[in-house]
Amino acid sequence: MAPHEIARFLEVVPAVMQSPHRYLWSSYDAEADVLYINFKKPANATDSELTDDDVIIRYEGVEVIGLTVLHASTR
Repeated sequence: MAPHEIARFLEVVPAVMQSPHRYLWSSYDAEADVLYINFKKPANATDSELTDDDVIIRYEGVEVIGLTVLHASTR
């Protein structure tokens, strides 16, 4: 990986620092075109909601523990 490519990944640092537990884990399912972002591990969702822009917000109680981004490649 070239140094200029690394710079793109460093753009996520502010998001990690602002996440609820300063933890961020992600996984992309290319076949489903879905990006999973978790702020807590283990993450055991007790509720979720689908936003108007096809993002599923996952909750454990009242705490946001993750996001599921549908149609990720088009964003």
